Amino acid sequence: MSLQAYQTAQTVTESPRQTEYRLFAMVTSALRETAGEPGKEMFDAVDWNRRLWLTLQADLSNDENQLPDDLKARLISLALWVDRHSAGVLRGQFNVDALINVNRAIMDGLAGKVDIEEETRLAS
Repeated sequence: MSLQAYQTAQTVTESPRQTEYRLFAMVTSALRETAGEPGKEMFDAVDWNRRLWLTLQADLSNDENQLPDDLKARLISLALWVDRHSAGVLRGQFNVDALINVNRAIMDGLAGKVDIEEETRLAS
């Protein structure tokens, strides 16, 4: 199957929420695999996670985003925290555990396991 056919099939069968969950799962897995092991792989995983959150922050800032304003504000605040914490991880001041925990809380919300508004309130 060609890449284009795969992407088309994915678009048809996956909801945006499922796509976000899958992306968070991939990034979080990369973070877990590099936890405690400073080096290029950890840098790449932290950078990927940071870029994911920056993309979410840009989407949340878009006027067309239909999430409630208070939820958008809390998620943007969380994205800013992820950016600051990521910089600390890369400087060796923090480990990736908190980033993993935040991502897992978001994944739980996306999977419907918890109220995402409550999770973001607790994480921020």
